Amino acid sequence: MKLKIMTYNVQHFQNYITNVIDFDEVAKVVKKYDPDVIAFNEVRGFANTDDYLEQTDIMQEKLGYPYKYFAEAIRFKNRYPYGNAILSKYPIEVENIKIPDPEFKLNLKGYYETRCIIKAKVLAPTEFTVMASHFGLNADEHMNAVTTMIKNMPEEKCVVMGDFNMTPSHPIIPGLLQRLNDTVEKIEGSILSFPSDNPTIKIDYILTSKDIICEYADIPAETASDHRPYFAILEI
Repeated sequence: MKLKIMTYNVQHFQNYITNVIDFDEVAKVVKKYDPDVIAFNEVRGFANTDDYLEQTDIMQEKLGYPYKYFAEAIRFKNRYPYGNAILSKYPIEVENIKIPDPEFKLNLKGYYETRCIIKAKVLAPTEFTVMASHFGLNADEHMNAVTTMIKNMPEEKCVVMGDFNMTPSHPIIPGLLQRLNDTVEKIEGSILSFPSDNPTIKIDYILTSKDIICEYADIPAETASDHRPYFAILEI
């Protein structure tokens, strides 16, 4: 079964060029590439204010995906939910897995934020699991994130993706690649993903279990968000 999977850090749908919330611009990008399953990083949930809306519902309506889920990672000021989201053309069974915060912060001057992992079983004709996350910025957060990801990862038919805030040379990345293949090998153009207008680093990933074949992957030059989107065509 061939499917297109996309990961996209949308910075709560703030347009990278205009610096205003712009659902239509992101929707235009998603429609252009038409993924079967898309995971968004940095999404707002409902907070009952004019500028803090249920963004997953808005994008579901604009894009027409029948299935969606918002996974809250943190609630700022005990009022503003923030996290990851998934839209799917197929039914999904979803868990929201919290990544433990470091018990003792190694980077005393660093910014720390509670994170989570969406674990979604996609009930397509060939079932598979998507695990999508937005890792923290610090080394101890990276360690907790990867440990939690591997602990909850199924042995077969799994796609792991998101903004990991780590470049490919990061020492933790090989730990993931012991279990997973990197779709970056199928990208023919630039593999850099951030910042979107003139990217200098790659911190976004789509990895797959060994029983999934990647036929094609791309990180297209789109500037609707501060990150470029990343999609892969997979034989599952």
